Amino acid sequence: MKIAVDGMGGDHAPIEIVKGCIQAINDTDLEVYLVGKQELIEGELKKYKFDDSKLHIINATEVIENEDKPVDAIKRKKDSSMVVGLSMLKNKEVDAFISAGNTGALLAGSLLKVGRIKKIDRPAIATVYPTDKGMSLLVDAGANAECKPRNLLEFALMGSIYSQKVLGKENPSVGLVNIGEEEGKGTPMIKDAYQLLSKNELNFYGNVEGRDIPTGVVDILVCDGFVGNIILKVTEGVAMTMMGMLKREFKKSFLSKLGAMMLIPSLKSFKKNLDYAEYGGAPLLGVKGAVIKAHGSSNAKAIKNAILQAKVFAQKDVIQIISEEILKIGDEDHAG
Repeated sequence: MKIAVDGMGGDHAPIEIVKGCIQAINDTDLEVYLVGKQELIEGELKKYKFDDSKLHIINATEVIENEDKPVDAIKRKKDSSMVVGLSMLKNKEVDAFISAGNTGALLAGSLLKVGRIKKIDRPAIATVYPTDKGMSLLVDAGANAECKPRNLLEFALMGSIYSQKVLGKENPSVGLVNIGEEEGKGTPMIKDAYQLLSKNELNFYGNVEGRDIPTGVVDILVCDGFVGNIILKVTEGVAMTMMGMLKREFKKSFLSKLGAMMLIPSLKSFKKNLDYAEYGGAPLLGVKGAVIKAHGSSNAKAIKNAILQAKVFAQKDVIQIISEEILKIGDEDHAG
């Protein structure tokens, strides 16, 4: 299997990107295509020992920066690492594409270069969300600030298929993020989405309040990208704040330092469960190719895990299954 990786995307490119790719090919039988400025990538590769038959450099002279306007950057920077990688995916030269670069540009580029699955109105970002029961899948995590009821139904369907095929969850439950559990709660759009979800052949749990999200009450959390992105950012902020508070408390006295030493194994396990690097990246569901958005601050471990994730994504025919299942739910936007 062939995976293309944006060698210039992310805060730590190309250093951590190259390192993660090396780790992936050393541990698997995958072929990796590193796309980016050849001289920079070659300079990093000199640090490592690897099977050069499993790693290929695709030279791309331009870089899409975080401050670039997404659509303009895709159209103007045709020799950027992101555009070249997406073009390889479109032309079936590779089985998946991964980037830790500009999220908006990756969304725009995926739509313009790879295209949407037929009958999917809007692709969505699906992010693994750590919970007390393991993990849930949050769909949408930031691609669509405003949605129609039909969009949320599509998110639920795509999330269910991905959760089954890639995360290994049988008959995953779906929850609609809302301000209350009752069926009549929420905006008119949310109420209509509730009706659509309840009338389709999904394992629909019902509404899920914000406080219940971390408990893992459902396998798939469905919401618009505005709400989803806020959920992610608030969760990250709370986790970072709590870790900071714990560190300060542990430093206050000799006894607290001693207690901290005893708790180190438990704290490491807790931190690991919250570490985005453990989960790789977020698939872009709804486009006609396996595209994964890695975190902008991805280190080598995150890139390696994103590559392993991309392998399963492509192997399990997720896109083909979505293409078939979306045709079964009709074209209605409201519950009637």
